[in-house]
Amino acid sequence: MKISILGCGWLGLPLGAFLATKGYIVTGTTTTPEKIPALQEVRIQPVLLNFKPEIEGDLSALIDADVLIISIPPRAGKQGDAFHPQQIKYLLKSLTSFQGRIIYISSTSVYPDTNGIIDENGPVISDHPLVEVENLLQQSPFPITILRCGGLMGYDRIAGKYFIGKTVHTGDVPVNFVHRDDVIHIVESIMEQNSWGEVFNVVCPEHPIRRDVYEQNAKDHHWQPPVFEVPKEPLSFKIISSEKLQRILSYSFRFPNPIHFK
Repeated sequence: MKISILGCGWLGLPLGAFLATKGYIVTGTTTTPEKIPALQEVRIQPVLLNFKPEIEGDLSALIDADVLIISIPPRAGKQGDAFHPQQIKYLLKSLTSFQGRIIYISSTSVYPDTNGIIDENGPVISDHPLVEVENLLQQSPFPITILRCGGLMGYDRIAGKYFIGKTVHTGDVPVNFVHRDDVIHIVESIMEQNSWGEVFNVVCPEHPIRRDVYEQNAKDHHWQPPVFEVPKEPLSFKIISSEKLQRILSYSFRFPNPIHFK
């Protein structure tokens, strides 16, 4: 089975490396020549490709696949909210000969704060650029499954690292995190089970408050913990449910609780 990964970054590179160990033929893209050896080292066939938002590079190797995994960050910032939807529009125009299936890595940021539990049938932010991208892909002729991932953590990404000694006003807000290893194994499960035409929330089933996560991180790594201040007004929040994913894929999270991420 041939797999193409559009975007071999923090998630895409280890995902491709894992799939290669499972016997898949993996092709992956990078935007810089310097990263090509890193892909080759883990048996990913490298393709130099840029989206600015028009495509710069040869897509032929990427299109010759059974599954295309789109794992490119939206990168709004200086480019603006319209940049990522434009990337996907250019991509879809170039997939005329593609005959496979698509997995798109989206985000739970598409959901508004509801001060409660929200699942895949809940409301989304209509003008969110990722919602526009999801709609574009779902209107395409390809079988597609969308993964709305929570905050991606694990390995060098430790939530509390970014708040060492800082003041935090959101300590009592529940988190919606997911470990990178779980995302990788969930992608594998989707392909193994042919679970297409779905939208899944990819988030840990447990949602400790931010304070507990940061304090545990500080304890584990001997960091100075943040200073937690009570906000003057109650903060809005959301708790993202991954029950559908666990039920349909019969998936058990390797890291169900962000407090215990390694």
